[in-house]
Amino acid sequence: MAIHSILKMGDPRLLRLAQPITEFGTAGLHQQVQDLWDTMQAASGAGLAAPQIGIDLQLVVFGSEDRNLRYPDRPLVPPTVLINPTITPLGDSEEEDWEGCLSVPGLRAKVPRWSRIRYQGFDVYGAPIDRSVDGFHARVVQHECDHLWGTLYPMRVRDFRQFGYVDAML
Repeated sequence: MAIHSILKMGDPRLLRLAQPITEFGTAGLHQQVQDLWDTMQAASGAGLAAPQIGIDLQLVVFGSEDRNLRYPDRPLVPPTVLINPTITPLGDSEEEDWEGCLSVPGLRAKVPRWSRIRYQGFDVYGAPIDRSVDGFHARVVQHECDHLWGTLYPMRVRDFRQFGYVDAML
């Protein structure tokens, strides 16, 4: 079990484009995946992207079999390892909802996201993943994949009146 420090907004490594994974099923990849799960769970995250712990690869983990402490009222998202993802919006509809981020601690904002998406990629063994999802599941996937492309959620905020410190907004 390895829990890593999570990089914070301002660290230039969070703004880089992550590199595709070319070898699947390796011991090193399995260890990186386990480190992501351990770190995400220790921080009560809904997901975590490899760049957030300094790994410059297109790798995200998200979901849980139990209620998330940071998002207790949200539906469960199946635990997923997603490698080299692509996201395709299904329709033109967007939804704004509250988001936070382990790399932007203590802050939340209303962020627009596609309402329904199709995401594709691979699991840790290289088997294809192809899912169409909506709601919180779609939001989590878009948020985590943004990290692979150097985008943090504050970069997507449209109305900064709906952005602030959690303890000041209560």
